[in-house]
Amino acid sequence: MSFDDMQLIEPVLKALSHEGYMNPTPIQEKSIPVILQKRDLLGCAQTGTGKTAAFIIPLLQMMHQQQSLQKQNRIKALVLTPTRELAIQIGESIGSYGKFLNLKHEVIFGGVPQYNQVRGIRRGVDLIVATPGRLLDLIHQRHVSLSEIQYFVLDEADRMLDMGFVHDVKRIIAKLPAKRQTLFFSATMPGEIKRLADILLTNPVQVQVNPVSSTVETVLQQVYFVEKHNKQSLLLHLINSGEMETVLVFTQMKHSADRLSKYLNKAGIRAEAIHGNKNQNARQTALANFRNKRTKVLVATDIAARGIDIDELKHVINYELPNVPETYVHRIGRTGRAGANGTAISFCDWSEKVFLNDIQKLIRKEIPAIKNHPFDISSLHTSAAASPTVVNRGFKRSGSKRSGRVFSQRSV
Repeated sequence: MSFDDMQLIEPVLKALSHEGYMNPTPIQEKSIPVILQKRDLLGCAQTGTGKTAAFIIPLLQMMHQQQSLQKQNRIKALVLTPTRELAIQIGESIGSYGKFLNLKHEVIFGGVPQYNQVRGIRRGVDLIVATPGRLLDLIHQRHVSLSEIQYFVLDEADRMLDMGFVHDVKRIIAKLPAKRQTLFFSATMPGEIKRLADILLTNPVQVQVNPVSSTVETVLQQVYFVEKHNKQSLLLHLINSGEMETVLVFTQMKHSADRLSKYLNKAGIRAEAIHGNKNQNARQTALANFRNKRTKVLVATDIAARGIDIDELKHVINYELPNVPETYVHRIGRTGRAGANGTAISFCDWSEKVFLNDIQKLIRKEIPAIKNHPFDISSLHTSAAASPTVVNRGFKRSGSKRSGRVFSQRSV
């Protein structure tokens, strides 16, 4: 199927052709016709599947077709997204797909002065893309009214939950008109997200692309067992192997990201860190440097990395394993995009074994371990004639009660 077969109007088709897009992705093929029928939609899709275009393209078309019947310069569509980076990317997509339509949009997010955002809204906009905190601020200041919203998109709903935004989202929902079309997207469907979807949606069509437990088939997954204090040295060893042009490295905590980037820079490798404490300009500059390959290593926390979309990224390293297994799927989905090959490497110390077990249960496969690397735990213990204490700490099968106790205690 091509976009020409999807009943899209000429200005939209012209914009897609201008961008070089000819055929829809599976999520686009399934979602666009449903949205054009004005049905509510529940989409289960990960980043990198083309879901932004799946809702932006039909949304722009419907707004254009109704433009002559509506009051001008009133906000009629709201896209709510968890991070500044993702909001900016969605805004760029609106500009690309709507370049031949007479529709105005504004992107509003925190971390920067609100003056320019307020000025844009006052000039009149048809659609806003917003993060929850800044949107509530502007609503309370009476700069934004949601009373005439006809289309509401909640994107990355599970990440809203992870970041503690669910209460803000519910406050925003309470200000929306009851009569509207709602599009709800989430990569995973935990219980609270399902309950939120039930509140928001009316007789929705459910669209799913890849099970939430699946990982990209084109991504080669590997795990390196290594002591925690040797992780920096192992990372430097892998980067210096010459196989990595650029690499995205994930840490759990902000201070870990900063410490690791400083270590790499001292070792002569250009690295930058992004996390929630970085201001907007610093984050955007770091992303631009990474995309342009001026920076070899980008060290990121999960929250800051949401919205990173780099087509040619070939290597992702989990310097620290996530304690939520779905997060692993999100992380490695940053590579292997659009059918390209990618490699996802995970470092695992003794305390993280329980996290690795949970990840392997979720993805329903065992991640191959790389043996005999310079910092391999097993080789170190073999050479040290492992004591009974070391044996007890070994990676026993998940069915071992003693093993489960040890790792649970060490991971607290």
